[in-house]
Amino acid sequence: MSYLINNIVYLELRRRGYEIYVGKFDNKEVDFIAVDGEKTTYIQVTYLLAEEIAEEITIEREFSTLEAIEDNFPKIVISMDRTSGGIGGVRQ
Repeated sequence: MSYLINNIVYLELRRRGYEIYVGKFDNKEVDFIAVDGEKTTYIQVTYLLAEEIAEEITIEREFSTLEAIEDNFPKIVISMDRTSGGIGGVRQ
């Protein structure tokens, strides 16, 4: 299911005219780096953050990469969960 959400996000970014890249930060991957002129947005995509046992691991994996990026561009985690508002400056 996660790959379907990735495809939807990718297609929507393309439709909106963004240049799209996949990035690496340390040993972690950023799903999408969307660039529109001088504006950059970092996006992580996951099906669910609150998957019972894996919840804490999933949240750490998806948010920690974006939290480690030290610039002021928007950072977003997209999931099918009801929104929590985000963690540490990363919106959900």
